[in-house]
Amino acid sequence: MIQAKGYAAQTAETDLAPWDFERREVGPHDVQLEILFCGVCHSDLHQIKNDWFPGIFPMVPGHEIVGKVIQVGDHVKKFKADDLAGVGCLVDSCRTCDNCKDGLEQYCLNGNVQTYNGKGKDGVPTYGGYSNTIVVHEDFVLHISDKLPLAATAPLLCAGITTYSPLRYWKVGKGHKLAVLGLGGLGHMGVKFGVAFGADVTVLSTSPSKEEAAKALGAHHFVVTSDPAQLEAVKGSFDFILDTVSAEHDMNLYLSLLKTNGTHICVGVPSEAYAIHPFSLLAGRKSVSGSGIGGLPETQEMLDYCAEHNIVSDIEMIDMKDITAAYDRMLKGDVRYRFVIDMATL
Repeated sequence: MIQAKGYAAQTAETDLAPWDFERREVGPHDVQLEILFCGVCHSDLHQIKNDWFPGIFPMVPGHEIVGKVIQVGDHVKKFKADDLAGVGCLVDSCRTCDNCKDGLEQYCLNGNVQTYNGKGKDGVPTYGGYSNTIVVHEDFVLHISDKLPLAATAPLLCAGITTYSPLRYWKVGKGHKLAVLGLGGLGHMGVKFGVAFGADVTVLSTSPSKEEAAKALGAHHFVVTSDPAQLEAVKGSFDFILDTVSAEHDMNLYLSLLKTNGTHICVGVPSEAYAIHPFSLLAGRKSVSGSGIGGLPETQEMLDYCAEHNIVSDIEMIDMKDITAAYDRMLKGDVRYRFVIDMATL
């Protein structure tokens, strides 16, 4: 076994702390990475606190992983030592269902294997990127371009693909009015991609202080959702709303901002279920949909697109020991826009 070290939550009631554990040996089709940077996702906090479902403890979070290949199995063809590589939210799937065959491993009909807080096909718990190394089957490892700053690339493995995928699926682009609800880790990537794809982009936020930042990211308009007059001015005006908010919010209010046949796309995951009145949908044949990350082919496509167009996340680097303080700040929205852990500080 490979000796690894990381930060883990021992229970849902304890903070993350140093923990030594074991990774599997590198198999014929495996790639071992030295993890250099790992992004901090809001879902990391949700999962260590059992907000969504009971977790598997001890839990090592982290699914925005970038680093350097240090060992490959005998049959690995896609990677070699010293390559830059990344691992996102998935480390395996059944490979045989219709969705997997279509490159939609995130929707594996037989259940995919999450990078952490999951169990592999061998029944062993998976541990994520808040650690110094990871071993993953080559099919679930992604090529990272050396054209982009590595640390700022890490959040693309979750925040990037989570916003890229739905915008591509719904073919959002020129001629569309896109509203991005929330300007956090997901939201700021939604703005960057929406602008890059040619849409007219509006940021919807409860915080007037974020207007300057939204415009700096490329947003064309900014609406303060706590201002009734500003909301009234944009009622029935958007083709799409990309909803990145992971806290409770009034879906019926935002559905009123959509045009006829408009689509509200949920990518944030609040702890409580949405409350949607049927009339909010009937009044304009509106749709509420959801989108979860992306499959391996689309994630690689996104990374290549970002390398070509010089798109990365705006980040704040932290030491591993400061993760609990970072979580507290994240809950307050006090980060622009993604924390990334320098794993050299582990």
